[in-house]
Amino acid sequence: MELIRNLFMGFPTLWGGGVAHSVMILSLVISLGLLLGKIKVANISLGLTWVLFVGILFGYFCFNLDDHLLHFLKEFGLILFVYSIGLQVGPSFFSSFGKGGLQLNLLAIITIVLSIGVTLVLFYSTGTPITTMAGILSGAVTNTPGLGAAQQANSDLNGIDAPEIAASYAAAYPIGVVGAILCFLLLRYILRIHTAREEEAAKRGLGATEELTVRPFSVRVKNTQIVGKCVREIGEISQRDFVISRMVKADADRPTDVINGATVLGLNDELLITAAPHDIEAIIACLGEPVTVDWEKCDKGHISRRILITRPEINGKTIAQLNIRSQFGANITHVYRSGVELVAAPHLQLQMGDKVTVVGTELAISHTEKRLGNSLKRLNIPNLIPIFLGIAFGCLLANIPFYLPGIPQPLKLGLTGGPLIVAILIGCLGPKFRLITYNTISSNLMIREIGLCIFLACVGLGTGKDFVTTVFTANGLSWVGYGALITIVPLLIGGLIGRYVFHLNYYTLIGVLAGANTNPPALRYANDLTTSDSPAVAYATVYPFAMFLRIITIQILILTLG
Repeated sequence: MELIRNLFMGFPTLWGGGVAHSVMILSLVISLGLLLGKIKVANISLGLTWVLFVGILFGYFCFNLDDHLLHFLKEFGLILFVYSIGLQVGPSFFSSFGKGGLQLNLLAIITIVLSIGVTLVLFYSTGTPITTMAGILSGAVTNTPGLGAAQQANSDLNGIDAPEIAASYAAAYPIGVVGAILCFLLLRYILRIHTAREEEAAKRGLGATEELTVRPFSVRVKNTQIVGKCVREIGEISQRDFVISRMVKADADRPTDVINGATVLGLNDELLITAAPHDIEAIIACLGEPVTVDWEKCDKGHISRRILITRPEINGKTIAQLNIRSQFGANITHVYRSGVELVAAPHLQLQMGDKVTVVGTELAISHTEKRLGNSLKRLNIPNLIPIFLGIAFGCLLANIPFYLPGIPQPLKLGLTGGPLIVAILIGCLGPKFRLITYNTISSNLMIREIGLCIFLACVGLGTGKDFVTTVFTANGLSWVGYGALITIVPLLIGGLIGRYVFHLNYYTLIGVLAGANTNPPALRYANDLTTSDSPAVAYATVYPFAMFLRIITIQILILTLG
């Protein structure tokens, strides 16, 4: 027993408090936490949060790290985690406020404001310190970066750590997961959801998500006003983004090989068009009438293939600049990026890692494939310069003070907000400046998970000593109740607003609510309820801005009320 004790506590003359000892403790905490995270109850798991709980247990028994090393690893882990999130959401951050996305983000903002409102009501009515309430808020909405932001803001303001932030976060987190799922079930009965109808509507992409998807449809040209006009002119007339991938002339029995902006339309020509669902009706009205065509029978020699963009020189170029149609006789009809399909409009800028659907002959597609890359091996090479350069600029931005009216203390973005904003800007604007920011999903996820695990383990180890005496008291148990209110009340009210004001499909609605709470377990539950991708699309649309708001607003709470 003495040997085991010395192994964990450190041999007095050998390695106690050293780097090797600290790394061993940290690795054990993370390993055990990850193992426990695989445990599911009713298909629900707390996931990586188990790392925090194991860290608390180790910290309670004084199996701890060197204080300086603990502080460094905690901050560095948080930076890695937040920065990888920024790079992931950056490409779709500003585009998420486009058509359809604006409505979903507005509902997410309402839900976030409601959760802050409930937090403030509890703060003023119960007298609970704002540091504790900030931890409860972060746990109730399962927002780990918010926990880091609150700790950073308090440290900047008071010069000391507040262990109650992590303790209250740990107390409220489980109810944040379970409470969100219970809210989805309650909304299902309160709103009297007919699951079959909602499922059918979700598959058709109805509601706000129709702005975020694309769909193929066939049209026969009947409008004499556009007969003799070219495709480019029709695009200007309709004021809609669409792509004509295939065309059968009225006097032919096979599709036209190449369709470009100069292709002239004739009466009774049949077209296969790809466009956003909300534009379909207007495009049909402009061209003629809907028609059903068996394109597989017509497509003798034509095939469709998805090609991955992996050549660095393509990064940031528009589809029009590539000139694929005139050079190779192929059409780009869809662009798949960050879980969302986009219309392949001429002005759309392509990025490394985009998947494009190309239609044409086998030879044309082969030439297009060579032009675009389609080499997984090339994508597997990590682009580390944007990561470390961005972190450097993020740390600089983190310490720049700025003032807001009514707040006596200067605000700083801190090591949470600074790297996050820089990562979003690099992820979004990088391709415009030919900066390759793409990393594979697996590599980005690896960086994110490692950073989060290190951060949670260090937070647990640092707060474990006082956790039991703090949480397992009357006040500590009340934190669970406060967390339940912060979780449930905003989600229920947001659900009612989303249904009766924004008229959202149920599956889209719960995806938005999960995204507003940055709650992956809730999203996993929502995805299990339907075969459509509506929850995932809605979640991905609101998640970037919701994450940004959660991090910024919790710092404002600490700095104004702390």
